[in-house]
Amino acid sequence: MNIFHYAFKVKDITSTRKFYIDFLGCTEGRSTENWIDFDFYGHQLSGHVSENFPKLDYCGKVDGVNVPIPHFGCVLTISQFETLQQTFEENNIEFVVKPQIRYAGQVGEQRTMFVFDFSGNPLEFKAFSNANEVFAK
Repeated sequence: MNIFHYAFKVKDITSTRKFYIDFLGCTEGRSTENWIDFDFYGHQLSGHVSENFPKLDYCGKVDGVNVPIPHFGCVLTISQFETLQQTFEENNIEFVVKPQIRYAGQVGEQRTMFVFDFSGNPLEFKAFSNANEVFAK
């Protein structure tokens, strides 16, 4: 089995648990008072409590939109994307980059949206119009 593991900084366990479980639908793995693991769409995320957060840089320019770097997220199906977008909207989660279509009418056309988790980590969710074009040039 090949799954991705990503460890990242969070401000606290309580708000992290709320965001990743209540809004993203993740299941919780092991945790302590200082870190928490999640099943993030089949991948392992590990949130570690820290007070030292680097400043975000909006140096990423993709299809004319400045995006925060670093960020992480997941490629979803269109149905999953729409459901997650609705969850964010119903819970007043502010979009860093509002849901939109990137590369419209081109190879690699995709829906994308960015939000911050409750620790200020930017997450991108995207869904390709054609799932076979995820790595297309």
